[in-house]
Amino acid sequence: VKAPDAAEHTMDGNKETLGFQTEVRQLLDLMIHSLYSNKEIFLRELVSNASDAADKLRFEALQDDGLYEGDGELTIHVSFDETARTVTVRDNGIGMSRDEVIENIGTIAKSGTRGFFEALTGDQAKDAQLIGQFGVGFYSCFIVADEVTLRTRKAGLDHAEGVVWRSSGEGDYTVESAELPSRGTEVTLRLKEGEDEFLNAFSLRSVITRYSDHISFPIYLPEPPSDEDAGAEDGDEGTGVPEPVNRATALWTRSRSEVSEEEYEEFYKHVSHDFEGPLETIHSRVEGNLEYTALLFIPKRAPFDLWDRNTRRGVKLYVKRVFIMDDAEHLMPPYLRFVRGVIDSADLPLNVSREILQANKQVDAMRSGSVRRVLGALERMAKNEAENYATFWGEFGQVLKEGVIDDAANRDDIAKLLRFVSTTCDGDEPTVSLEDYIGRMKEGQEDIYYITADNLATARNSPHLEIFAAKGIEVLLLTDSVDEWVVTHLPDFSEKKLRSVAKGDVDLDPVADADAVENESEDGETVVPEAGEMQPLVDGITEALGERVKEVRVSKRLTTSPACLIAEEHEMGAHLERILKAAGQGVGMSKPILEINPGHPIVQRMKDTTDDGQFADWAHVLHDQAVLSEGGQLEDPATFVRRLNELFQSLT
Repeated sequence: VKAPDAAEHTMDGNKETLGFQTEVRQLLDLMIHSLYSNKEIFLRELVSNASDAADKLRFEALQDDGLYEGDGELTIHVSFDETARTVTVRDNGIGMSRDEVIENIGTIAKSGTRGFFEALTGDQAKDAQLIGQFGVGFYSCFIVADEVTLRTRKAGLDHAEGVVWRSSGEGDYTVESAELPSRGTEVTLRLKEGEDEFLNAFSLRSVITRYSDHISFPIYLPEPPSDEDAGAEDGDEGTGVPEPVNRATALWTRSRSEVSEEEYEEFYKHVSHDFEGPLETIHSRVEGNLEYTALLFIPKRAPFDLWDRNTRRGVKLYVKRVFIMDDAEHLMPPYLRFVRGVIDSADLPLNVSREILQANKQVDAMRSGSVRRVLGALERMAKNEAENYATFWGEFGQVLKEGVIDDAANRDDIAKLLRFVSTTCDGDEPTVSLEDYIGRMKEGQEDIYYITADNLATARNSPHLEIFAAKGIEVLLLTDSVDEWVVTHLPDFSEKKLRSVAKGDVDLDPVADADAVENESEDGETVVPEAGEMQPLVDGITEALGERVKEVRVSKRLTTSPACLIAEEHEMGAHLERILKAAGQGVGMSKPILEINPGHPIVQRMKDTTDDGQFADWAHVLHDQAVLSEGGQLEDPATFVRRLNELFQSLT
């Protein structure tokens, strides 16, 4: 993803001036002002980036030891200069080339920027959460700095191929080549007026200890004043001899009882670049034939690129505490792409590649075990922490549904986690599980009924629900696009078949305690039209509609609407057809079945006037109304309106 606008740049020798994209400039300004109350996070972000750079060098050096350039001790140094009013974070990790600096210098310009702006509310507190969710990254420097200078050289490149990047965080930045003898990256912040608190070893130590103690590489600071320097002020740099201020051990290697919730939270922020803590932490160690440790997190909020199934930035793979790769897609299936964390194997070779991961039984076992632990954690959350699970479902429910399609081995466990809105819900929040539904089924009811629609309003008001509402039978209202594929891959649950109320025949006679649905005459006697009595009407409508319908028949599911369209039991429904057409996929023309309500006044009138010159118009209006009532679009709206107006005029 390109950070600069390539159309806006000037060159002076090897120095380029490039302009930020408009959206990036807006986001920088908003981030600086919204996150000012959490300004110390800039140090967390810089140290986290330095740690990633060291991890990547250690991995690359497995194939090419020369990348170490004679210095194999990977470290991070934080220092400050009170006179120059600067704070510097330096690492001897992988470094960057000139092209990489321009392309990847921060997370702020990556995918999702447009979606980010669409989500902004204007409420500074809420927008601050969104900014953290987006990932503040390198550009958090500008919260406290009025100028940032980055010096970097990629390991293995010539000393003359160093790069200096400099910006004040406003309209543009400069990039130029430089002679840099040391590999790695150094970021120097010239602090704004009023930010003197960071020109202090004790303050920097406090921030690092709070946010970055879990970093597995030593972080050095100048040593604080000794007893001999008792007369020195707090801001003095002391002896200048650096000392590590963090534990420098991989947090996941420690037992759960040794790790505090605060440490878990900061580690999660390190691996995810999230602003908030996780919703759930899963820390497990497996020993035996296969040995590995998994430290996984479920976030509170969805990232902006959640819907991109090809995005893999969740689980990092380590082997014997050596970083191997980001985005290890073979360790977590696409429907759990929101999971963040690390998996550290004691059995895989250090030179493992993505190709080896594709066909490795140990990787398959780690993946299977990790998936079970995530699903188990979600099940416990659903049972014991309803509010947290509601938060999870609101953010990731649609993605988890993909597991019903993708993961046959865990389909039943995933199905237990699904939540829906149903006709029994007072609001629009999906709170009904399939187990809840089965527990409320009527005596004699054999199936789980559902309807798919574009939105809840269409689903709730569908004529297909009328007989179910009259008999008090619950129906699930499915309005997510993925639901059509979910019900295709989930034909039953707990030995109960899932059935669409808009397909096939409906026979609810066996259901006990159901109120009879009656058409009554004026004297209160039930009127049950004979099949033969309705046949001329059925034949007339069939002839009038011709190729528009497969069949016309008397309905058992309508009580108040005049007509509805249904599909055969095993045919594609109208809602799925609309989804596929909207996605540009060719869909064969399937003809629906038109069901008519024999007790409706319009149908009764048509029954008595089959030879009326306007009978065909009534038949077409009946059909088009049925299309509209299920959220469909008419092929010829103008003709529908003309017919309706003419029929209204004839009735006056």
